[in-house]
Amino acid sequence: MASDRFAHLADMRLCVNIDHVATVRQARRTDEPDPVRAAVLAELGGAHGITVHLREDRRHIQDRDVELLLATLRTFLNLELATGSDVVELAEAWGPPQVTLVPETREEITTEGGLDVTTEPDRVRRAIERLRGAGARVSLFVDPEPAQIDGAAELGADAVELHTGEYANAGDRGAADRELERLAAVAARARDAGLAVHAGHGLTYENVAAVAAIAELEELNIGHSIVSRSVLVGMERAVREMRELVLGARS
Repeated sequence: MASDRFAHLADMRLCVNIDHVATVRQARRTDEPDPVRAAVLAELGGAHGITVHLREDRRHIQDRDVELLLATLRTFLNLELATGSDVVELAEAWGPPQVTLVPETREEITTEGGLDVTTEPDRVRRAIERLRGAGARVSLFVDPEPAQIDGAAELGADAVELHTGEYANAGDRGAADRELERLAAVAARARDAGLAVHAGHGLTYENVAAVAAIAELEELNIGHSIVSRSVLVGMERAVREMRELVLGARS
């Protein structure tokens, strides 16, 4: 069953993914921009949590970033990671408040789809058990398909994060509306199964409101759009504007 330990933060939580701040830093292998400083500014802008993906190849976020974030954040860290790598062992030692298990391949630019929990359920179950044993709330990033929701519930996850990429990339209004209906139906199925429901991927200032309005959702994870806007207006303002859109959709 989903934990209620995050319920006090907001009716809808906005978690800001700062991976791409680290991407800019790693382009020069220098010390700026600092994703930890970006996280502090995101919190000042009203973020309810901070998300980072510690990839196996360490292409952006580094181990030290995670350690500093855990020591610095006043909100909470949502740590994304794959199921079959050294990062699970690291997460056990760190004990972050929330972990989201995601698929990962070296060739992809960003996460391309949801974790298929039906392919290797034992592997996913072991990761969930290890992470929950370390005190983490565990979410699974999955495509909005009934089989994935049912599988996540059977494996003992606390939450699912619905992959919103198909909605974000819809070519026209009709296609977007169909994807919204799909997301809403699967969100309801997940809630009925006792799972907390999150969503993310490809959400922007232009398309977020309709997703945020889905009643069963309690957390959105948004990164690229916020970081992109922060280049022009600053991180605090970029987060504040997104938060207003997200919370406004709930009212």
